[in-house]
Amino acid sequence: MSSDRPTTPAGRPAAGPPDFADARNKRQKARAAGLDPDYWYAVEYEHAVTPGQVVGTRFWGRDIALYRGEDGTLRALEDRCAHRQLALSRGQVEGCHLTCMYHGWSYDGTGRVVHYAHDLFGRAQPEVKVRSYPVTARHGLIWLFPGDPTLAQGRRIPDIPELDGPRPWARIDADYTWRAHHSMIIDNVSDFTHAYLHRKYRPFWDARLTHCETVGDTVRLSYDTVIGGGRLTGRFVDRRRVDTTSIDLAYEYPYQRSDTGGAIKHWCFVLPMDRTTTRVFFLFYFDALKIPGTRARVPRPLMGPLMKAAAVLAVRPLLRQDGTAVEAEQEGYERNFASPLVELNPAVHLFQDLTIRKWEQYLEREKATSVRRRSSGAGGSSAPPAPAGPLAPDGVPPRG
Repeated sequence: MSSDRPTTPAGRPAAGPPDFADARNKRQKARAAGLDPDYWYAVEYEHAVTPGQVVGTRFWGRDIALYRGEDGTLRALEDRCAHRQLALSRGQVEGCHLTCMYHGWSYDGTGRVVHYAHDLFGRAQPEVKVRSYPVTARHGLIWLFPGDPTLAQGRRIPDIPELDGPRPWARIDADYTWRAHHSMIIDNVSDFTHAYLHRKYRPFWDARLTHCETVGDTVRLSYDTVIGGGRLTGRFVDRRRVDTTSIDLAYEYPYQRSDTGGAIKHWCFVLPMDRTTTRVFFLFYFDALKIPGTRARVPRPLMGPLMKAAAVLAVRPLLRQDGTAVEAEQEGYERNFASPLVELNPAVHLFQDLTIRKWEQYLEREKATSVRRRSSGAGGSSAPPAPAGPLAPDGVPPRG
């Protein structure tokens, strides 16, 4: 009796889902794929890293120390001291340098050790360096470029003109760290067939997919649906001024967004921490809402307090339902990864196709780079290469 359960090189059944190279179908490949590091990724809120503070983050198995110097500038380094490998995020910021808690080795923003807080035993100060990463702030978020730093200037953080103008729209921010693969979250936020999950809040219902296509590195889709039908939130939606009978969405790799009537919009930014952990940042923004029972708009000065109340009473509870669902999906996939594929929504197939294609392109690009390095005889430096080599299938940088 044959089985499609993956096996080890010795022929024994694998303990868990296959790596990308060993995946046998689209779902397995999508659930093993990483995200191309040659993009900007939201990693933290700007207000969460104040001058003199350091926090740790992670991108697909790479631990990164994010800190803000006393000059207010953000910097990001590989989260390890080159001496005894302690996490630099456990250290402290001294001026514009990050100092390891153990022996006091201090690193500048380029990752070079500039001070040793102990005797060097008569030796010259060694040239020691860890990797640094491009980092910036926009839209109230801190963005990191984990890939080839020479490509950072050529990649754009999504423009959100509604938040940058003289009269910015009201916004709601929410973030979660879910034990789920990033592709499950992209599927969730763009697949409106899961209205049953949100039957208490009714953010959308009776959705019918009317369009889906892939254009370059973007999947575009539309639904005819009713948006904002909750008992509380539905009373604030101004249906006289805003068409809430349809929604346009896009998986604009590696970001996701939506637009309802040009007046209710959102972005979703996923940070793939590893193969089963994703931090996700939601940014909702609204042009105008109405005062319940009237035709009058909510005054702009009151929009901020109203958004805070809506976040507590409706938005965050609704998103927690999504978190519960995708974490349950991750658990189910790990137990049943070899089960037959049953996916009805054609848009989900397009999301997964795009995720797989982009990861394959990244792996091919890194393979070609490695070949060029070997042929040129590069290597031997104590500093890490820039960019770093390809990530292993489980999200951990390879040894060697």
